[in-house]
Amino acid sequence: MNAPVHTNQGTAVVRFAGDSGDGIQLAGNRFTLHNAYAGNDLATFPDFPAEIRAPAGSLAGVSAFQIQLGDHRIYTAGDRADVLVAMNPAALKTNLGSLNSKGVLVIDTGAFSAKTLKQAGYEADPVEDASLRDYRVVPVDMTGLTLEATRPFGLKRRDALRARNFFALGLVLWMFDRVPGETIEWIKNKFESDASLRDSNTAALQSGFHYGETAELADARRHVNPASLAPGLYRNITGNEALSLGLMAAAELAGLDLFMAGYPITPASDLLHFLSREKTLGVTTMQAEDEIAAACAAIGASYAGALGVTATSGPGLALKSEALGLAVALELPLVVVDVQRAGPSTGMPTKTEQSDLNQAMYGRSGEAPLPVIAARSPSDCFDTAIEAVRVAVEHMTPVILLSDASLANGAEPWRIPDVEALQPIKVQRAAPPPDGGPFHPFTRDERGVRPWAIPGTAGLQHRIGGLEKENITGHISYDGANHELMSALREQKVARVGEIVDTPELFGDEQGDLLFISWGGTFGSVRNAVNAARARGRAVSHLHLRWLNPLSGDIGSIAKGFRRIVVPELNHGQLTRRIRSEYLIDAQPLTLMQGRPFTHRELDHTIESALNRP
Repeated sequence: MNAPVHTNQGTAVVRFAGDSGDGIQLAGNRFTLHNAYAGNDLATFPDFPAEIRAPAGSLAGVSAFQIQLGDHRIYTAGDRADVLVAMNPAALKTNLGSLNSKGVLVIDTGAFSAKTLKQAGYEADPVEDASLRDYRVVPVDMTGLTLEATRPFGLKRRDALRARNFFALGLVLWMFDRVPGETIEWIKNKFESDASLRDSNTAALQSGFHYGETAELADARRHVNPASLAPGLYRNITGNEALSLGLMAAAELAGLDLFMAGYPITPASDLLHFLSREKTLGVTTMQAEDEIAAACAAIGASYAGALGVTATSGPGLALKSEALGLAVALELPLVVVDVQRAGPSTGMPTKTEQSDLNQAMYGRSGEAPLPVIAARSPSDCFDTAIEAVRVAVEHMTPVILLSDASLANGAEPWRIPDVEALQPIKVQRAAPPPDGGPFHPFTRDERGVRPWAIPGTAGLQHRIGGLEKENITGHISYDGANHELMSALREQKVARVGEIVDTPELFGDEQGDLLFISWGGTFGSVRNAVNAARARGRAVSHLHLRWLNPLSGDIGSIAKGFRRIVVPELNHGQLTRRIRSEYLIDAQPLTLMQGRPFTHRELDHTIESALNRP
């Protein structure tokens, strides 16, 4: 007889944690897909260790994956988990603080030995003393049960234990009233050529699923109903996947070949990996010898008439700075994706941050302005990529697109757009002068945009490069007045981008006690907190910025309707200082630099503190 299902209040947060070699990310991703198939809205937060090969069982080697699923709109992966699966003592030690009091704690007791406890810094086994009394502890010998389930298939112990993640996944699927069929089919396809791995992983998954039925865990069972999502075809997507698809779609909308050059760097490498598989769709990729070469190759592709793209993270953006200055001077379309991570230097390469805004704005020699846009969620990366390409191509300028590690690796359901409804991107090619005279590469239209002249085209001979050019003719010029004019023309062209971008949408009332102004990946956390505050009757509104350069002129007038302005950022106040200087308003920073997004609790505390001050 099936155990009864206890329905929760519409959401649940689940966190898997274990060694980086335990398949935690795979288990989390498979659980995510099951809930996506079930119709839940969801958001995920993979939490990778910074150490590539930390010793097994060490605190530094713990990998985690958190998901929040719900029957309504979900904006974040959640604060504290309702269920935590800890595959070893180190995972328990580093992740117990993320579990709600009275939450369900599933522990692989088979991985708790004197050695692993000592590695994690435990003096006694927490499963046996009273230190876990605040939680609903579910001790399961996943190690032993996995070995038993896989014994018929003749695997070595080491290989058999790799199926523990499937045992854990099976148990959690049972706990949330999901059936394992989709993952069984995935295993069948994944290990089609190796029957022993196919059958052993399937057996471990089914063993974990059936364990829930026989272990009297009915009080730990939950069900989350489907969300009321808009009709359409959905897929689960990460930010890096959405960015890649957006770049491909934008190239198609512009009728251009896509050339992507990059150098491996966490967490941007997946963009290069993804696009390298799409050769049949007009995509060319190049793994360069360094970041400088990648940027220069992308500029060369744009010079030749293709859509040049390069992707990196903060340290790589610094290396690309001279090439970006060249792209500004050349006035060629180029998209530079910066998937931000915690810095400076190598910093915490697997953790998220928003501290590259100043570098994107000003990190070049001379006056070298360019548009800067930021994505707000994993699925929004698709639309942001198209918008970045549109501005780059239609305004003949390099554009920096800011993402971050939490968006890049996080996932959510994405409603696949109607491709027929996507607006074409207009490419304005230069034409030879009708009178047969010399071609002037810096003749501008009413928007200040110069024509895109493809080398080798008859009648379009012109000089281009990093030395300052004479206005109109493009001849090399050392005249100071001309340099000042060209600098002003380039700046005015970028400023005019602000005339075509949408005014940021104000969520909430036009007047109130508190306005949050956010950007990038903080969107979900802030919108979630503002929704909750408004439900309590608080006069709180939210303005989220997509374009960070140029800024919308409406921001200042919107801000005047509020008693207090708070700018939450995963840095030390970079946008806050810009808002204060541009609009002369008393914006207050809310900063966090701990390699993670804001929690609901932190934002709630800020709201109440701000509203309670006289």
